[in-house]
Amino acid sequence: MTTRIKTLLVDDQAPFREAMLQLLGLDGRVHVVAEAADGEEALRLTAEHQPHVVLMDLRMPVMNGVEATRRIRAAHPEVRVLMLTIFDQEENVFESLRAGACGYVLKNTPVDQLVEAIRTVAKGQTYLHPSVATHVVAEFNRLSQPSPLSSEEKRIASQLSQREEEILRHLVRGMSNKEIATALCLTEGTVKNYMSRILDKLQVPDRTSAALMARTLGLA
Repeated sequence: MTTRIKTLLVDDQAPFREAMLQLLGLDGRVHVVAEAADGEEALRLTAEHQPHVVLMDLRMPVMNGVEATRRIRAAHPEVRVLMLTIFDQEENVFESLRAGACGYVLKNTPVDQLVEAIRTVAKGQTYLHPSVATHVVAEFNRLSQPSPLSSEEKRIASQLSQREEEILRHLVRGMSNKEIATALCLTEGTVKNYMSRILDKLQVPDRTSAALMARTLGLA
């Protein structure tokens, strides 16, 4: 996306909104167009400002973040919702994703990673905090039943190098690029390059999809 990402900031704590406004203001790629203190106000401001991304708190008075997400996505399907919360329990994650959230990050996420999350969901992709991705993959593992690989899946698996398979196994565990780099004695930049090639070979748009595909290919 070449234009600045119009973002609506939704949180019932004014000091937190002020701090986020200042931090995001340091990055020229994100433009906070409005702030809301609850889900009901978020609905109104979404209709008024048509943001690209809504940064949505989970627990708020009047209307919580899950219900607000559900209503925003129903009324404005083009608007992407990124949950920004302190809670990473499984029930919160799955409720948010079922409501239509396109990403889930924690409030202690460094601002550069938060900006990357905003940019990712604005491009139509999914972004999950590593601890949250672990929950999602674990649930997928629980629900999925092993089955023989199709010829196409075998072809895809055969393209992966041993190093790429190692990186995928670490990804499935919910590790970040930095953590993978440390574990494999690589630079973070090298891991990012590997990750780009992996996404291309697996023909998937993001890390979460890659982790799910790795499970399908028996690499978990």
